[in-house]
Amino acid sequence: MAWKQLGQLMPADTNAASLFSPTRGFEYRVDVIYITEVAGGTATYRVFIDDDGSTYSNATAIVFDTAAVANASVRLEGPFYLNNPAGNIAVRSSIANNITFTAFGIEQKVG
Repeated sequence: MAWKQLGQLMPADTNAASLFSPTRGFEYRVDVIYITEVAGGTATYRVFIDDDGSTYSNATAIVFDTAAVANASVRLEGPFYLNNPAGNIAVRSSIANNITFTAFGIEQKVG
């Protein structure tokens, strides 16, 4: 097992999009998600975890409409565990091309 980047995304619009979805046959521990405002803006962001689907709503939100600090990063600390290939960690920014989300963690083969 090695710590690695599991996903990275800068949303190109204001819709929620998958940052990371597990691969069949593996278990994942997402240790941290870096949220970096890159455009000097005043965007807000959301982070969702749906361990068995792609519902991105209040029901699966772990961060909701939090203000990003211009030209700064924050760490969303895990661990968050995912092992269902239908599951997703998704993100949303209120301004397109304004925030980069990067997930790091551990991947382990099952069996």
